[in-house]
Amino acid sequence: MKTETTYNPDVLLCLANLSNDEVFTPPTVAEDMLDLLPTELWSDPDAKFLDPVSKSGVFLREIAKRLMIGLETEIPDLQERINHIYTKQIYGIAITELTSLLSRRSLYCSKYANSKYSIVTAFDDEAGNIKFDRTEHKWFNDKCVFCGANQAEYDRSEDLETHAYKFIHTNKPEEIYNMKFDVVIGNPPYQLSDGGFGTSAQPIYQKFVSQAVKLQPRFLTMIIPARWYSGGKGLDEFREQMLHDNHLRKIVDYPEAIDAFSGVQIKGGVMYFLWDRDNVGDVSVSTFRKDRVVSTMDRPLLEEGASTFIRYNEAISVLKKVKKLNEASLSGQISSSKPFGLRTFFKGKDQPYGGAVKLYQNGGIGYTDKSQLTANLEIVDKYKVLIPALGSGSDAFPHPILGKPFIVAPNTACTETYIVAGSFDSLVHAANLQSYLATRFLRFLVLLRKNTQHATSKVYQFVPTQDFAQEWSDEKLYKKYGITDDEITFIESMVRPMELDK
Repeated sequence: MKTETTYNPDVLLCLANLSNDEVFTPPTVAEDMLDLLPTELWSDPDAKFLDPVSKSGVFLREIAKRLMIGLETEIPDLQERINHIYTKQIYGIAITELTSLLSRRSLYCSKYANSKYSIVTAFDDEAGNIKFDRTEHKWFNDKCVFCGANQAEYDRSEDLETHAYKFIHTNKPEEIYNMKFDVVIGNPPYQLSDGGFGTSAQPIYQKFVSQAVKLQPRFLTMIIPARWYSGGKGLDEFREQMLHDNHLRKIVDYPEAIDAFSGVQIKGGVMYFLWDRDNVGDVSVSTFRKDRVVSTMDRPLLEEGASTFIRYNEAISVLKKVKKLNEASLSGQISSSKPFGLRTFFKGKDQPYGGAVKLYQNGGIGYTDKSQLTANLEIVDKYKVLIPALGSGSDAFPHPILGKPFIVAPNTACTETYIVAGSFDSLVHAANLQSYLATRFLRFLVLLRKNTQHATSKVYQFVPTQDFAQEWSDEKLYKKYGITDDEITFIESMVRPMELDK
């Protein structure tokens, strides 16, 4: 007789995400994050666990599974073990009323902890150990003093969610449960609209991490966007705190967020980490691509001479070889984001006229009076190499990283659609800078600082300047810096070749 195999998927794998800001964690990722923790926790009847941003309840459910196995010998009676684990060890704070019901359903098998359908028989109330209290923003000068939310966006009636997350809307998070936790784990909301133009938004995930550190748990692990490594709006202070915190012991990095969250694109990827209160030292950095870890290295969070986190383990040896020659950074000659003081929306006249400067602008070419220019007037009459201010929008490896550089003749300027990579009296020197910008080697060094589309001067920090009396190619650069075959293979796996327009 033929036996049919029934596919019984985990229901938490089948949930649609709330949004790109509030993403459900797949059970497999939750399991991987829990694998960072010491195994002895699962047999400790006194260990306490908190998810301060519970959505689907997946972390709490997976913790419960491990404790159920680890405490089987110490508490052999099944119901007694369930009651102990669920009432004395596992706690959550839901981000909305809906996710509180979902989390309780995942954990207690009932949206009400004390119902007849709940697997726990020791709760007296509906919430159990998963709290949700409607919280209001605290407004000052049209902004929330806790999360920075825009009052016009989030001052809402009682029938709408406030998105004033309880865990970060207090100066004393320890008073929410009035207990010490061994582990804090979660996947916080990533951003809030700040009321700006279009999809303008400000990150808030860093506030959850900082608040969790205040609790001083033995271990903290969260999965968050990776933009904090080297950029991100309003993340400078958080980046400094993280990169100088030697309690950060493990990082698992997903350069492509879709490898962690199916169907979700988060520019710059995502990462999760392990913060260990009682141990300090270097960090173990693992890179996850597709369905496996492709690289692991123990190293400092900050390499000598770097101000940001170097994402790729394979890049460390390349960067050290470049720095060994102690050359000036190309970033010193890259212009500001408005090279001639003109915004993107500035439009010159359609036709040339006497005394006009040719203007490279959004959508093509225009013409304007030199008097309209407010910066860098001294380079108007030089040969210039322009490069788009926004780099590649590709989400697949290998990346172009930068837009194509091109040379413009004297008597030219541009709006902030472009940046000026260099200016010269000689066309030959300009052409040699253009060839350098097109190399995979240079664009790989840019990649180490660039995790958004914006290609400001900062992303050229690791790029050394060259003698632009000569032309540059990858082969020439590989030889100059002693780049090995393995390093070349990695560089070229990350960066596409670039054909310059004739």
